[in-house]
Order: sequence, then structure tokens, then C-alpha cells
Amino acid sequence: MQDIINNLPKLAKDKHKENKTFFTKLKKKPPKQLDYIMQELHDDAFEKTDCLECANCCKTTGPLFTDKDVARISKHFKMKQQQFIDQFLRIDEDNDYVLQSVPCTFLGADNYCSIYEVRPKACREFPHTDRKKFQQISNLTMKNVAICPAAFNIVEAMKERIKF
Repeated sequence: MQDIINNLPKLAKDKHKENKTFFTKLKKKPPKQLDYIMQELHDDAFEKTDCLECANCCKTTGPLFTDKDVARISKHFKMKQQQFIDQFLRIDEDNDYVLQSVPCTFLGADNYCSIYEVRPKACREFPHTDRKKFQQISNLTMKNVAICPAAFNIVEAMKERIKF
């Protein structure tokens, strides 16, 4: 798995132009059944992907924390929201709450998340490949293929399945 993770940025870079062209076409003319196709490709990829073996998303990027996330997680820790924010978060250039540093503070050495049950919405939905109107998040997906082996495989399968 580590070999795949190590090679992912280069593989994603090599496929960038091809993926960009594909997503441009996808945005212009999304297939009627795109949401169903994406759900199927997502499910297939995650049957073969063990996130606990990888955890590259937690090691290399940090999620956005919504106000609801902050409320839920600070309650879990029995902390005041501002205390949680001060201890773990910062405001980024887009004025969003993000982790102060990566890898994620809540990631254990065993790749388990210590706040899994209350984790941020962005973590629950990552890599967002089963999202409705998938074609609207192509820029995010282009970034995620360099981080997540499953996202990379889903995009490759999409290109096989959806022909323009």
C-alpha cells in the first residue's frame, strides 16, 4: 500500500491533463445516470480499498471544520467551543476552520481516528466520489486523486465507463 501512496502524486500528475479534459467534457454534458454510475464506482473502489491501511488523507491534508463539527466535537471532548478552536484549529485564507497542522491530531499510529464517531463532515464524505452532481466538484476530485488511491481508481474507472 505504501508504494501506491508514494507513487500517487506522480501518477496523478501524469494523468492531470487527461483528467482535466475529461472533467471539462463531463461538466458540459453529464450523463443522465451520473449519480448512479458514481455510486457504483465508489462502492466498487471501496470494496477493494482499506482506508485503515492507507490514511493518507489524514496524514497529508486537513478537513474543513463547520460550525456544527466544532460544536459536536467540542461537546465530545467536554470543552467549550472556543477552547476546542484555540487548541486544535486555525482560520485559513478562505476564512474556514482547519487543523493547525497535519498529520491530523486525531490520527493514531494504527491509522485509527480517535474521534471517528464525531469526525468532521468533510472526513465522513471524503473523497466525495459518491456525491450527487459529482461533475460540480471536479477541481476537488483532481486534488483528491493525488491523495486517495480509491479516488484515483474511481476516476480511472469513470474514464473507461463514460465515453465522450
